[in-house]
Amino acid sequence: MSDAAEKIAIREVIENWVIWRDSGLWEQFRSVWHPEGRMMATLFYGTAAEFIRVSSEGMNRGVSIYHSLGGTSIELAGSRAIVQTRNTIFQRGLVHGVLCDVACLGRFYDFFEKRKDRWAIVLRRLVYERDRLDPVDPSQTVSLDPELLERFPVGYQHLAYLQTNAGFKVAPNLPGLKGPEVEALYETGKRWLAGRPLEISGVPASETPAKKRKGRR
Repeated sequence: MSDAAEKIAIREVIENWVIWRDSGLWEQFRSVWHPEGRMMATLFYGTAAEFIRVSSEGMNRGVSIYHSLGGTSIELAGSRAIVQTRNTIFQRGLVHGVLCDVACLGRFYDFFEKRKDRWAIVLRRLVYERDRLDPVDPSQTVSLDPELLERFPVGYQHLAYLQTNAGFKVAPNLPGLKGPEVEALYETGKRWLAGRPLEISGVPASETPAKKRKGRR
């Protein structure tokens, strides 16, 4: 296949990830990952299989998280690729009794590999660049706790605020537009393209999927 054809195949995986995950089409969603595939985001670090399970359970509980895609940049190196895709994460939930929407702009940063003529994801990381929180009803207002808001990086502090307020444990040091976390991620990407084993930096102390705190609903 030409490089152009390889990139088209990779982009199809990216688009399928969003459509199948956000539609709850879990069996199709499994196909975008290699067997040892892993996911790391605000609420989760673990295997793709675990991510599918907790995403399904969350959707059944009414957790409302969706994604919108923008452009994609693909670096190919033989059977490996680093793929960055502009995305916006949308989450709706109650914040201090007020129904709110959060929109978080960033990038998927994906480690891809082609095996047996099939491109799939080995690791998905996210880069969080900016976000905002708005009441769904514009006539309502919500006051945020500045101390809680400032516990998280500016790139996803409102998303983390909503998620923490819902009772979830949120990773505190994920990559943003600038800083040592995103630079370390770029270096990991370079090593991946050079054929070296995947070494994951910035992993939370607990590698188990994020769960709701006891006593919270």
